[in-house]
Order: sequence, then structure tokens, then C-alpha cells
Amino acid sequence: MLPPTLKTIPADGLEIAVWEWEGTDPPLMFAHATGFHGRVWDQIVRMFPGRHCLAVDFRGHGRSGKPDPPYHWPDFGRDLAAVAERLEVENAIGIGHSMGGHSVVSAMLQRPETFRALLLVDPTIFPREYYGQAPLEASYIRRRRNAWRSPEEMFERFRNRAPFVRWREEVLRDYCDYALLATGGEFVLACPPAVEASIYGHSNAPESDLYPGIPSIAIPVVVMRAGTAQGRVVLEPTASPAAPDLAAQFPRGRDVLLKEHSHFIPMEAPETVAEGIRELG
Repeated sequence: MLPPTLKTIPADGLEIAVWEWEGTDPPLMFAHATGFHGRVWDQIVRMFPGRHCLAVDFRGHGRSGKPDPPYHWPDFGRDLAAVAERLEVENAIGIGHSMGGHSVVSAMLQRPETFRALLLVDPTIFPREYYGQAPLEASYIRRRRNAWRSPEEMFERFRNRAPFVRWREEVLRDYCDYALLATGGEFVLACPPAVEASIYGHSNAPESDLYPGIPSIAIPVVVMRAGTAQGRVVLEPTASPAAPDLAAQFPRGRDVLLKEHSHFIPMEAPETVAEGIRELG
């Protein structure tokens, strides 16, 4: 499989990076979680040789522009919609993990022709009553280690530590290889800690509530959920943020509970996600 082309798309005065693998349509459009990047999907993309695939780096992440905080969740949907508009993406299957799951739903509401089906992998769409409440405590995010000697150092540091010890080794390598940017003789996180913290801080703001628009989404939607539910006080990275009844809110929704997996389903079980994509076409 040929490597992807890195393209940049203007959106809201920023440059949004998107990785594109040429191939046959309908395309697959991938959206990553908070703090990640488009190339974290590489192992799943490789299961679709010859398929047209796109993976965005959201603003504040990867090779995309990084405005100062605050970061508001509707902006990520606009990033996807802008990429789809510029690249004339229609009838795609949208695959989103965590924040990415929220964002493909948001993009669908903004530009309905983009998607023919959605696979929401443990999406950050909380129970409806969470919106407008105090955000989850996530101040520890600001203390993340920002500078590294190399992606290899990051890989060796993480490989035997939770939650990464449960990840496929090849997925962790992809994550580390693209999670850092070279600058001034060292490597720093492509998603700065202050950016990631701001995203979590606005995750259940009233503006992030997608429930008013969800009943209008008439395409097939599959919601994959992890086995442990997120609490209401402190952010637990391995727990599921998705409302247990989320699939039932979509006219053609279907719920898939993966009790044995944590929130990092694409990293732990890429074949399961790939099979979900195949079932949608």
C-alpha cells in the first residue's frame, strides 16, 4: 500500500492537515481522539488496500495549525466539514474515535452529504444530563511531559505502562512516530498539554451538546462502547464517555458493547474496528 499524501486545507484561518490514501470510493474518513493524530489509524487503513481513505489532524493536533486555547468542540466538526468540502468528499463512511466520534456527528449535521454511514468508536457524547454541568477534573493533563529526545524514547517509555501496555505494538509505534514535532534539537508534543486540557475542559459545555440534531441523522450509525462507564467527577482515560443509550437516539442506530476493551478500542482491537467498517460498506 502506497504511503498517504499530506495535504493542508484552510479552515477558520488555520491550516488543517489531512492524510489521503488514493483508491476506490466510497471513501473512508477517519477522525482521531483528543491528543492523537490522523496517523494513529494506519493499521486499520492497511486492512483496506486500494480503498480511498482520509485521516484528518484536528486543529491543535498533528501537523495542523495550533491556535491558543480555548478550544471549542463545534470547531472540530467544522474542520471535518471543511476538509470534506474542499476535497469534494461525499457518501463516505465516517469513523470517529472519542472526540473524533463526536466530530463526525457534528460534521454530518453541518454537511449531510459527506457521509453514508457512521462508525462511532466510544464517542465522547455523554449522557444528555451531563451537558452544562461542571467539566470532569482533568488538570493532570497540563502536567503531561511535553519534551522528548525522540519518538523511540517515547515508545520505550510507554510500551510497558498502562494504558499503552494493552495497545498493539505497531499502533503504539504509529502513535509515537507522529505524536511529536522536531523543534530546537528536541521533540515536543504535537498536541500541547494546554491544548489537550482546554479540549477536555469544554467537552460537556452546552455548545457541545449534539442531541438536538441527532434525530435528523437518518443514515446507519453503529456505536461501539467500552466496558467501563465514565464517572462524573474525574476524567478516567480508559473509561467509556459514551451514553449507554446513545445508539437508540439515532433513527438507525445500533449498539455494540465490547466489555473486554477499554476506551482505546482502535488501539487494542483494530481488527474489530475494521470489521465494523466492512459491515457498513
